Amino acid sequence: MKKLLYVVIIFVSISGFSQTKKIKILSADNTFVKPEYPGATISVGNVFIEHEGATLRCDKAYIYQEKKLVKAMGNVVINQGDTIVQTSKYADYDANSKIATSWGNVVLKDDMMTLQTDTLKFNRETQQLYYKSGGTITDATNVLKSRIGDYYLRTKKFQAFTNVVVTNIDSKVVSNHLDYYTNTGIADLHGPSTITSKQNSIYTEKGHHNSKTNISHFLKNSKIFYNDRTIEGDSLYYNKNIEFASATGNIIVVDTINKSIIKGGYAEYFKLKDSVFITKKAVAISLIEKDSVFIHGDKLMVTGKVEDRIVRAFNRVKFFKSDLQGKCDSLITFEKTGLTKLLVNPVMWTQGNQITGDTIHLISNPKTEQLDSLKILNNAFMVQKDSAGYSQLKGKNMYGRFEKNALKSLDVVGNSEVVFYVRNDLQELVGITRMKSSKNIFITLANNEIEIIDFIEKPDGKTYPPSKLPENEKLLKGFIWRENERPLNKDGIFIYDDLDAKKIETKVKTGTTAKEVTKN
Repeated sequence: MKKLLYVVIIFVSISGFSQTKKIKILSADNTFVKPEYPGATISVGNVFIEHEGATLRCDKAYIYQEKKLVKAMGNVVINQGDTIVQTSKYADYDANSKIATSWGNVVLKDDMMTLQTDTLKFNRETQQLYYKSGGTITDATNVLKSRIGDYYLRTKKFQAFTNVVVTNIDSKVVSNHLDYYTNTGIADLHGPSTITSKQNSIYTEKGHHNSKTNISHFLKNSKIFYNDRTIEGDSLYYNKNIEFASATGNIIVVDTINKSIIKGGYAEYFKLKDSVFITKKAVAISLIEKDSVFIHGDKLMVTGKVEDRIVRAFNRVKFFKSDLQGKCDSLITFEKTGLTKLLVNPVMWTQGNQITGDTIHLISNPKTEQLDSLKILNNAFMVQKDSAGYSQLKGKNMYGRFEKNALKSLDVVGNSEVVFYVRNDLQELVGITRMKSSKNIFITLANNEIEIIDFIEKPDGKTYPPSKLPENEKLLKGFIWRENERPLNKDGIFIYDDLDAKKIETKVKTGTTAKEVTKN
């Protein structure tokens, strides 16, 4: 009895399953069979067929009930519920696999998008559409074209491959592989891809682009190209609405107009404010007379339009050029005028000279980019090391002139003092001059050495024989030799010394901020 009941259940199940598979001809103007089409029922004129909730309309259909196959032609319309409508010239429908293959001006619509292609497969079981002969998807935001595409109706996810182009009113995306979600407007980019708009163009090899919110994340080999700048980093965030970009890891910002580069570990760029902010081993690199200048600070900021850029460096600032090095707490460069200010305990080295003062100004010619002049304001001090001691020059202020980037003259103004080691043509030490004057001292330099010292009025002091100079006369008041702070190469700008640590500690205690020095 149990075995009989089991057989009956199996039979009923098979019968029920078979019924669900049956293709129903709901209506047609004419239905008939032909011997040349064995197993087929032929319906012609206003054909209306149904299979498991989906309907098919056409002008003519061949229905193979045993094979569970429909071949439809002429104004084919396939409906799945109330949301999916597909039209084409021809269609084959396999009721066993629930796969419809349509060709000839195929158009499929759901509540989110319209798909157009020449040949389309529609798997009703998995709710997946796919084509390999080129297609176009149009939604409320974008138009997407690709050679190959898969669309998943349940998740509204479209996978596009080969010659993928997504366009809208604001931008154009080109890729060979992206995943696009029609309900959110989000595109996940895989492989080399570009996004072009009026504002800029973007390249990435992996990214997440939201075409509705205009907010994007790019994660591999990513770059943003503006007319005057290029920004790249390991990871980029971009908000098109406010023209803001931030980058993390191996940052490179290239100023294509002013021939400068900024590198660091983190950057923020505000296009509307023409402002770039960089931290984490930040360095600004500019090319001057085929000799790059490297400027480092804990923080770098570049502001202003192309013709009026200002570069600011804050905290533990050092710079290196083959013939000029320096260090200070803060630095400001005005590219339009060629003025660079070294602020707070600055020191500079050039041609064997150490130069210090409360503030140092370097002025370059903006056109030739060569150094033009030098200002050392308050407590001006210059030291040149001699094998026997230190030649020194001191005054309230100093004003220097450059020729071909070499310091040629220096005018010492107010309370001038000098200690000078005098040598003959054979470079033999013949005396040591110690002089001071309330007026100016004017010196000229040649071959990186002091050549002539000229006093505006008669100074006080004398020249001592080398062995007769008193010990307390060797150094001028305020003398400090800071050679150990000097960056010897471009990597030396990242080396911090004890004085840096003390300055930072003092700043923390006093509350001094970088904003205060920008007022100078």
